[in-house]
Amino acid sequence: MSEDIRTSIGLRPVINVSGTMTSLGASIVVPEAIAAMSSILPQFVEVNDLQRKASAVIARLTGGEAGFVTASCSAGISLAVAGAITGNNLLAIEKLPDVVPGKNEVLVQMGHVVSYGAPVDQAIRLAGGKVVLVGQATSTHRFHMEHAITEKTAAAVYVVSHHVVDYGLLNLNEFVEIAHAKGVPVIVDAASEYDLRIFLEQGADVVLYSGHKFLGGPTSGIVAGKKELVRNAFLQNMGIGRGMKVGKESIFGVMAALEAWEKRDHAGIRERETSYLNLWKRTLDGRPGVTALIEPDPTNNPLDRMRVIIDTDEAHITAWDLADALGRGSPPIIVRDHEVEHRYFYLDPCNLHPGQEKIVASRLAEELDKARASNEIIATPIENRSKRRFEGVLKWPD
Repeated sequence: MSEDIRTSIGLRPVINVSGTMTSLGASIVVPEAIAAMSSILPQFVEVNDLQRKASAVIARLTGGEAGFVTASCSAGISLAVAGAITGNNLLAIEKLPDVVPGKNEVLVQMGHVVSYGAPVDQAIRLAGGKVVLVGQATSTHRFHMEHAITEKTAAAVYVVSHHVVDYGLLNLNEFVEIAHAKGVPVIVDAASEYDLRIFLEQGADVVLYSGHKFLGGPTSGIVAGKKELVRNAFLQNMGIGRGMKVGKESIFGVMAALEAWEKRDHAGIRERETSYLNLWKRTLDGRPGVTALIEPDPTNNPLDRMRVIIDTDEAHITAWDLADALGRGSPPIIVRDHEVEHRYFYLDPCNLHPGQEKIVASRLAEELDKARASNEIIATPIENRSKRRFEGVLKWPD
């Protein structure tokens, strides 16, 4: 076996059971995309023509009229919003984020203003959009949105994510109905979603995906939807999109990843992932203070994850201290811990190389055994985790 490139350059060889997270490198890139990128890197191309070829592939896979590849899904939000504001006005495109047209308000449900590593609303503001929050954090009704639309409304953004509030808000069908009744286009942020067609089928005008998550492509974003709106977003490459540009290798890599998606053995992958979950459940069942539940994805992606619930008194460790111990160990296991203050974390099976599922099981058993053997309960203040995280990044690159 060849040496792990990570250890050769001094990086930790982490095992990712957190999911398709940008901070961990997103996903395992499929061989077809790697081959495509390698083949085009030595060659010169006319990038706009390559994007035309990508548009045809994106349209076929999503059911949209057109599409293009950009730097990330976050970039896609900014470009789609900018396109809704400027249309094809080239002078306005050059002047963003200073707004030439007066129509620059963008509606977002308050419960959708979350962080994916940066705030959703910042991606809108970068494009010159004025964010108009609709409803309250846990409650949006028709009248909230209907009265928020004015002659200054350029677009409405709908976020599909496990981070958003998952009750009391408008669903996409109703959101689209209200927006379209007043001529407002709907932009859907579907960065981590598996279904490439459903959001346009439900009436969205533009949908945005990450090319580097479930698709297994290079770091990138995909903009798809109605031709005029996609074109207006694409024109932003002559403005704010210049800093969000994508190379020939990423465009061609995404095309290859999309075509590989059509041929992928999705059922076989789910079967393999289920075997990992069952192994972890066998490992955890019966352990004092540990409850392991296999649960469906909250945004209806066709996959399951394991919720590991920790009773601190019985397990002798808090959920967050267990997550941290797994992350510090050898090899480091990075879990999905965004709700860890509620005494649980998740194990995501979709980004493992063969054999790593056994290492995860072994490390779980190791850390739980160590905690049970401790004379004292391992319980550090939860607020220390956030403090350590930001102290660390503020010292970067030291």
